[in-house]
Amino acid sequence: MALDFTAIDFETANGNAASACAVGLVKVRDGRIVDRFATLIRPTAPYDEFWEWNVRIHGIQAHQVLGAPDWVEVQERILGFGGDDVYVAHNAGFDKGVMRAAAKAARLPVPEMRWTDSLRIARKTYALESYRLPVAALAAGFDDFRHHDAAGDAEACAAIVIGAAKRHELDDLESLVQRCTSAVHEIGERHEQMEELAASRRAAQRERPWWQ
Repeated sequence: MALDFTAIDFETANGNAASACAVGLVKVRDGRIVDRFATLIRPTAPYDEFWEWNVRIHGIQAHQVLGAPDWVEVQERILGFGGDDVYVAHNAGFDKGVMRAAAKAARLPVPEMRWTDSLRIARKTYALESYRLPVAALAAGFDDFRHHDAAGDAEACAAIVIGAAKRHELDDLESLVQRCTSAVHEIGERHEQMEELAASRRAAQRERPWWQ
């Protein structure tokens, strides 16, 4: 096996996870970056309002995405770029949530994807006061990027995982995830249905009389 994965990072227009306005992806093969992709995204209405706070963070303004591809096109390109890879993000819950919410907002099936978290890997690899992306990337020897630029953040995420694998003397992602007591999580329509079923069961349990 080899250290193969796709690093991913999203920026959002506002506080709703469906408001993706930029994505960056970096493909890693055998521990080396071999390809990159980044694009602005025109968020799906009604999640297309740009909040001042978000603009202040990433610098993307509403007029810049008017001619950008919409989520339907971008989701296809993300999946085409990453293929069957595990997708790695720093604080992956956020980016995984964007993928799910944006798909639902565009009335697309939630795509089948596997995810793991470079934040958890960093915490088991580097002794740092903070594990924010710029700090962890610097520990991995990568500091030449602009934070909150989706392309730069995806490359920083990749550098953290590549650096961690070297420190642990491992040459595949699965072994690294296991060593760092992390996990690979999945999203997709099957998992959405399972979550809905579990939620229905929990609701039914709450409604049962106490003596049953």
